[in-house]
Amino acid sequence: MRESLVARARRPLEQLFSYPFRIFFLSTGLIGVVVIPAWLVVLWQIHPRVLAVPGLFWHQHEMTVGFLNAAIAGFLLTAVCNWTNTEPVTGKRLLGLWLVWLAGRVMLAVGAEAPVLTAVVDLAFLPLVMLIMGARVWRARQTRQLVVLAVLGGLWLLDLLFHWHGDPRYLNALVLLAAVLILVIGGRITPAFSRNWLHRMGMGAQHVQSWPPLDYLALAASAALVLGEALAWSGAPILFLAWLAALTTGLRLLLWRGWMVRGEPLLWVLHLGHLWVVAGFALRALAEQGLVASTVWVHALGPGAMATMVLGVMTRVALGHTGRELRLPPGVVSCYALISLAALIRVLAGMEWIGWHVGLWGSAIFWTLAFARFCIFYWPILTQPRKDGGPG
Repeated sequence: MRESLVARARRPLEQLFSYPFRIFFLSTGLIGVVVIPAWLVVLWQIHPRVLAVPGLFWHQHEMTVGFLNAAIAGFLLTAVCNWTNTEPVTGKRLLGLWLVWLAGRVMLAVGAEAPVLTAVVDLAFLPLVMLIMGARVWRARQTRQLVVLAVLGGLWLLDLLFHWHGDPRYLNALVLLAAVLILVIGGRITPAFSRNWLHRMGMGAQHVQSWPPLDYLALAASAALVLGEALAWSGAPILFLAWLAALTTGLRLLLWRGWMVRGEPLLWVLHLGHLWVVAGFALRALAEQGLVASTVWVHALGPGAMATMVLGVMTRVALGHTGRELRLPPGVVSCYALISLAALIRVLAGMEWIGWHVGLWGSAIFWTLAFARFCIFYWPILTQPRKDGGPG
């Protein structure tokens, strides 16, 4: 009986390390639950001295690097196996990779006495992800994926510069580069998935269009905006690039006809994530003009675009890669609504349209509820074998 209980207890753990999306998506959800309440504790100066960086910087870093890197690893290390027809990293190797990510979170939280070691541990994770992905891409000659690897390299470089200089502008640039990653990956899957669904529904898939020159211009403007932020440009250059990025990404989104997939939450959430990108770029321009506070755009791109896309991708990929029908489980659509409410309230508070305390607490509650509900609904999906009995 004891062996049976032990075996039963080990089964979900073994399943978690059978494919990268399982452990890293669950970790993304869990850090999403923890990071905002922890920030409120830090904000009220309860035991913040152990943090490796000042409290506000810790909040910015873990909301981007800590949270985003887990989601990136879960998605890309799963997707690259499909792109290149290769086997995933699993078992002890996957466990080791996950422990590197976890060690970075622990060191940022308690590494005040060891800043150099904290930086080394934190910076170790993304190169390992790039190495695993890059080896598969190289062997398969998948040159199309090099742009993704380049963005990952940029994210790592900005994190390095933050650790080196302690300047939050590198974290701001990192948020912008995360938006570029959304435009790259989301620009592939959002119109393609929408077109496929509309074709199955017989609803005019040909209306979902893409125009490559517009795609390239949007990516170029967004990438240049990242560079300008990292180099502390100001005035006309930033204003021009931010408005150009907002305009081109907005036109690109219109061509995808998101309103046509309003009946499928797994699709409209991807369009909603891109809409937050457009809003973030526009707010960056307005901030440069002094019309809104300088932090408003960060929350539009962070809790808005980044978190919305992360939830949208995780909820879809976890279904498809566990042999389930691509139909959102009952109640999960509330996660999408909650995260956008969290972002909207935080943006409105930053614009002083609602009170700061109302915005802070409201945003914190809705954000935490969104990821708590994701963890509750997707725990059995991520810890149980595939429905079709296949591997992974």
